[in-house]
Amino acid sequence: MSLLQAAALDGAAGTIFLVARLVFGLVLAFMGLNHFMNLETMTGYADAKSIPAPAFGVIASGLMLILGGLGIAAGAYPVLAAGALATFFVVATPTIHDFWNAEDTQGEMTHFLKNAALLGASLGFLALGGVDWPLALNVGLF
Repeated sequence: MSLLQAAALDGAAGTIFLVARLVFGLVLAFMGLNHFMNLETMTGYADAKSIPAPAFGVIASGLMLILGGLGIAAGAYPVLAAGALATFFVVATPTIHDFWNAEDTQGEMTHFLKNAALLGASLGFLALGGVDWPLALNVGLF
């Protein structure tokens, strides 16, 4: 573990890191749950965006958000969890929130920028995925 990693997760910073994990992970898990609670509507939206196999895409992305979010929140399989979330944001952001093609440019741009920020956070968790996290399950493959 590098000095930067050790300093980032020590003492009070570890508690703040836990709060960040819980907020980030549980919000994303709820977003994933929303994919299932509004499956028909979200499938129609994905279809309107010309996403191939839109129902499968909504279900798969919902699972990625739920499992990835819960993994980050619990500190379980953090590399897989953060990797799944980063993959989701890399794929969904430009395909679903393509504000440059949208009639509601401002609304889609807001969602695009929100997803870009969440991608950045996912990459941050991915970068720390190989070290033990304080107040976490700390189980994983790496």
